[in-house]
Amino acid sequence: MQNFWNKVKIVFQDKTLRRRIYFVIFALFIFRLLAAIPIPGIDTIELNRFLSNNQFFGILNIFSGGGLSNLSIIMLGVGPFITASIIMQLLTIMVPRFKALYQEEGEIGRRKFTQYSRLLAVPLALVQGFSLLTILARQNILGALTPFEMASNLILITAGSMLLMWIGELMSEFGIGNGVSLIIFAGIIANIPSHISQLLFSFDVSQIPLFLVFTVVGLLVVAGVIVVTEAERPIPVTYAKQVRGSKMFGGGSTYLPLRVNQAGVIPIIFALSILLFPQMIGNFLATSSHVWVVKISSFLLLFAQGTWLYTIVYFIFVFLFTYFYTAVTFDPEALSTNLQKNGAFIPGIRPGASTSEYISKVLNRITLLGAVFLGLIAVLPLVMRSITGITAIALGGTALLIVVSVVLDLIKKVDAQISMREY
Repeated sequence: MQNFWNKVKIVFQDKTLRRRIYFVIFALFIFRLLAAIPIPGIDTIELNRFLSNNQFFGILNIFSGGGLSNLSIIMLGVGPFITASIIMQLLTIMVPRFKALYQEEGEIGRRKFTQYSRLLAVPLALVQGFSLLTILARQNILGALTPFEMASNLILITAGSMLLMWIGELMSEFGIGNGVSLIIFAGIIANIPSHISQLLFSFDVSQIPLFLVFTVVGLLVVAGVIVVTEAERPIPVTYAKQVRGSKMFGGGSTYLPLRVNQAGVIPIIFALSILLFPQMIGNFLATSSHVWVVKISSFLLLFAQGTWLYTIVYFIFVFLFTYFYTAVTFDPEALSTNLQKNGAFIPGIRPGASTSEYISKVLNRITLLGAVFLGLIAVLPLVMRSITGITAIALGGTALLIVVSVVLDLIKKVDAQISMREY
């Protein structure tokens, strides 16, 4: 506890750290201010009725940072940018040029890669915005939109999404932590008071044992996420001795820490982003007068949250995206090459290809554990919701995973800044 307060003292004594924290707070204030500005023509009574029991829009509201709950100008949130990032990272596997940009061309290549993601986010925001506005208009929340009103609202919410993306990138550059993750985190935290008030309003004494069980399970989930996120598999590394003149250098030993969950919360965000598309398209096509279009809509809505198919596909996506994101961000061949160039080797393993194969083997084994754990934790709230019938559990479970992972990442970034200051 004393160590914690010492770190807090260091944070607020250091001018650079203090400036970064103030910038994040200011950016989050601007974000919440934008989330309170609604688009024109909303029927608030119909909106509250529609959102009260709609799980799909509850998940979508998480990605909008809470901006969808009152149909603000940032109702799309950072969802289009996240989807664009997923598509671009998938292209790194299929297109060698994108792989070279992301992994081999350094900071300049990553900037170009990010710029392509930004450009791709614009058409995705237009498609998602048009689908969302059409669904809301059919539900009489926005009323009958004229072509001009549709176009103006579409431009407004697309611009709002791009503005929020820019704010998130500024937070990453001039603040602490990942800006996009912090925006999602802030939206979840901002919705906590309303969820608590709803629980208190509908409180029933007979549900006390059930809420106690949920509390215990929630604490266990938090503890499990922390343990797995912090868990590492150390690989011993030895540096060869070098003789320069009459002096000998090197010969020290250290270790290479491989995290059990290299991807963090990214697989959950990726999986939810992909699963939102079939539901959005299904809702968009549901009111069509064509029989075959309605059949397509019914098939797509099989992936709606609450079905067992959704739960199974969600687990598979989280599992696969954990491996995928780890493969994209961690290159054993590059690590092996760097070790060899610096005169380092793993005891008992030959430098070069053998080292790369060994690291890949260890990484695949520990990632299997992390992927299975992350998938189980992701679907656990859905399973509990299907057993108890309480809708808020599923949304709360997803939000809990994101909040815990973002807080852990933020703590690590602050520790890194403190360590840099000490050195």
